Amino acid sequence: MSNEYILEATRREVIGKQVKQLRRQGKLPAVVYGHGLEPTPLLVDLRDATKVLRAVGTSTLLTLKVDGAEHAVLVREQQKDIITRQLLHVDFQALAMDETVRTQVALIVLDEEVPAVKDYSAVLTVGLDSLEIECLPKDLPESIEVDASVLKEIGDSITVADLPIPEGITVLVDADTMVLMATAPGGISEEEEAAEAELLEEEGVSAEPEVIEKGKGEEEA
Repeated sequence: MSNEYILEATRREVIGKQVKQLRRQGKLPAVVYGHGLEPTPLLVDLRDATKVLRAVGTSTLLTLKVDGAEHAVLVREQQKDIITRQLLHVDFQALAMDETVRTQVALIVLDEEVPAVKDYSAVLTVGLDSLEIECLPKDLPESIEVDASVLKEIGDSITVADLPIPEGITVLVDADTMVLMATAPGGISEEEEAAEAELLEEEGVSAEPEVIEKGKGEEEA
């Protein structure tokens, strides 16, 4: 098994409150579960784990070495200290390379040059920042790119159907789901504003707010 990200681990006998002592020794408590494995408590080096986990996402395949055996795993949960943000615990899920897996893959917006932003001062509104997918472990992408340069005018949008989905991946989100949209700086497009004004006119309501003056005595009352 060859993988860019590798972590060495050992089986952990200490559980419960006693793991605090292990953390002070620079060790990170973890657990691995999944294909062909009973949930197994582990210890990994805190420094190594912090470096590796900072670079990976929820769809990044890692190689976890435990007592000479290698497991292809995904990071399923990371617990961190609220204040220091130091890792406290990690859950790994072991995968079978011939069985599909469901996970979330990050959506990375490429927004170096967005015409709608440049020409109309549009604001990019994010509908999704990750995508639920299913595929074999070997086909897992670390991320999927979203080309925002296709947003030319206010109101233009990118849906799930527009994304460049690699071969072998099944998307588990509706194709019409909005991923990214160019919206007006005030949050409403000119088309939406015009449609609202037309509707009000049809209903006999002025688009301008009506100001009702009250006498001093009425206000005090």
